[in-house]
Order: sequence, then structure tokens, then C-alpha cells
Amino acid sequence: MSAPRMLILGVDFTSAPRPKKPITAASGHLRRDVLEIEALETFDDFHQFEELLARPGPWIGGFDFPFGQPRALLRDLGWPTDWAAMVTHCATLDRVTLRRLLDDYRATRPVGAKYLHRETDRPAGSSSPMKLVNPPVALMFHEGAPRLLRAGVHIPELRRGDPARVALEAYPGFLARAITRSSYKNDSRAMQTPARQSARGQILEALQSGSHPLGLRLALRTKLLHRQALADASGDTLDAMLCAVQAGWAAGRPGYGLPPRVPRAEGWIIGAPQERISA
Repeated sequence: MSAPRMLILGVDFTSAPRPKKPITAASGHLRRDVLEIEALETFDDFHQFEELLARPGPWIGGFDFPFGQPRALLRDLGWPTDWAAMVTHCATLDRVTLRRLLDDYRATRPVGAKYLHRETDRPAGSSSPMKLVNPPVALMFHEGAPRLLRAGVHIPELRRGDPARVALEAYPGFLARAITRSSYKNDSRAMQTPARQSARGQILEALQSGSHPLGLRLALRTKLLHRQALADASGDTLDAMLCAVQAGWAAGRPGYGLPPRVPRAEGWIIGAPQERISA
């Protein structure tokens, strides 16, 4: 009997899923150096997202939210430095308490250094996971990481879990900016311009030809999938596909392409350049 094919997932996450702004997932299979996206799904609430995490493997998913927090923040706040213990602790905090703690901490920081970053954030160009607005990635961590922990998925270098369900941190902006520096999305209807649609088309073309740093080629099973990615001015559909490409790239790399030593409790973004990493 042949082994089951590996399903690849790309998930564009939100800390407040609802019909007008759902969690979006792209899924498909790898065929050599081609990732064929076969389906798109949207989830209006966290229960649906939890059902996605519970689906039997084998699958490898790229999830667009920070899995960890900066080690210096954990030290200064006295939070656990073990990933599972840290996530468990943060899950006991409601949003109001989390906001207050992070706001109070930032108030102690000097101007120009209010936000701490993980070691992966600067090479990936991602926001500090302490941010509460534009984008609210602290809230995304607060909603996403505990659900990964409870789902029992395997998170390489952070948490041993079901080896048939592998969760990796993705960041679509990292890959999109390697293709074009032009803005390609906006949630505000007034900002959803033809220029941004053109940028989405440029990104899709590069993904389909493999003309990007990860090299994996994207294929879309139907023309409808292409039209959806091009027409979705919020960028959520395209972001889910970018996350899937990152996960597909990682699936073909030893150790999922992660550094040999991932900073404890911080995690690492798929494909981010591996500069000097401290112990």
C-alpha cells in the first residue's frame, strides 16, 4: 500500500473571525516542485478553525500568526521560557489583561525601542508580536498559539505532538515583498485600487513561475481559484496561498528548513534568512 499524499495547508489568520473577515485556508498537494492548490475554505469562528487543526494527517500547515514572544519580554515579565508553559500562561489572561500588561511594559521602554522583536522578526521583516494594532499580532498570538497547543499538533523545535499534523509559522508579507514592494491589499474599500489588484497579479505570476526566493511553483486547479485570489482585495486569499507555498517549501527541506537552533519560546518564520542566532 502506498503512503498517503502529504496535504499542504496555508492559513491566513485573524484574531476576530467573522463572516466579513474570516480565517482563510488554502489546501493542496505537492507534486515534485509544484504545489497545486485544490481548495479554499473560510472559517467564520474559532470552532471551525479548531476543527481544521483536528483533521487527521498527514498534513503540514503554514499559519500566519506569531507562535512565540521575544525572550527579553518573557524575562522582564517573569513569564515561563518553555514554549508550552508560556502559551498556557498567556491563555489564562483575558484580552483586557494582556493589553494592560503589554501597554504597561511598553511605557517602561525608551522612545524608539517600545517594541521588542524575536530573532526571526527582523530578517523576515515581520512586526513585533507585542503589537496590539496595525496589525494586532499580539492578539493573533493570543488566539492562535493556545489552539495549536490544545490541538496536539507537532510544532518543530517548540512542541512535540502528532507527527502527522505539523504546524509551522508562516508570514506571507515576507514572500510577497520578495516579489514586489508594491502594496497588494487593504481591508478598506476606499483603498482597494486597480494598482493593488495589479500587484496581486504580479505576485500570482511569480508564484506560478517559481520566480521567487523559495522557488516552489504554484499551480491552481481551477480558473476560479485564480480569479478569487486576484479579486479578493483584502489579500486574504492570496495570503493563504503564500502561506501554503511557504509550508510546501518547508515540507521538502530537512528539518523543515528551520535553523539548527531555534530560540526557545520564540519560534521561527518559514524561509526567513538565518542570520546569527544567539543561544
